[in-house]
Amino acid sequence: MPEDSTTVGRSVSTQRDQDLVARALNGDQKGYALLVEKYQRGLQLHIKRTIGNVEGIEDLVQEAFIKAFKALDTYSSNYAFSTWLYKIASNHAIDFKRKKRLSTISLDNPILRNDSEIQNEIPDVTYQPDRSIEGGQRTNIIQEAIDSLPTKYNRVIVMRHQQEKSYEEIAEELDLPLGTVKAHIFRARRMMYLRLRDKRDSL
Repeated sequence: MPEDSTTVGRSVSTQRDQDLVARALNGDQKGYALLVEKYQRGLQLHIKRTIGNVEGIEDLVQEAFIKAFKALDTYSSNYAFSTWLYKIASNHAIDFKRKKRLSTISLDNPILRNDSEIQNEIPDVTYQPDRSIEGGQRTNIIQEAIDSLPTKYNRVIVMRHQQEKSYEEIAEELDLPLGTVKAHIFRARRMMYLRLRDKRDSL
């Protein structure tokens, strides 16, 4: 019986993905870049369906790709790469939404109980004597990675993540096409990851 054309197409696509994964694991960054290009639009739609059309979807997509790249050596060819990638993206998006929801809880909002007003009492369980030292070391290492970027990548990362400008504001200020700004930010993040990868024990 001849194979269904959909099945054949899916098998070819899966094999292509696994070939690109192998290239990426062997140090060929173009291999992973092709995977990003293939799945970027689909991942954006997937995250929107998962948590809604929240601000920062494009950042979440790129962060999911970076997480996947970091864990690429754990990918098993027994599964479709797309399934593995979308699972990482879903978990990252859900974590983002949960953290964002928690950050909006006001410590000053009173709790009403038995017709009386009781102030929220949330114990401080975050204090650790060496936390400020570790945080300072982490900040310094990340800043060194930012400073080591080529000028065109350094400036967009600083504007995006330290000055908190939108993609559109960066494009207007630098007189660059919006697509170029997005590409520069993605490449800058990938370069930072590669630099930080060898220092992950310090982070």
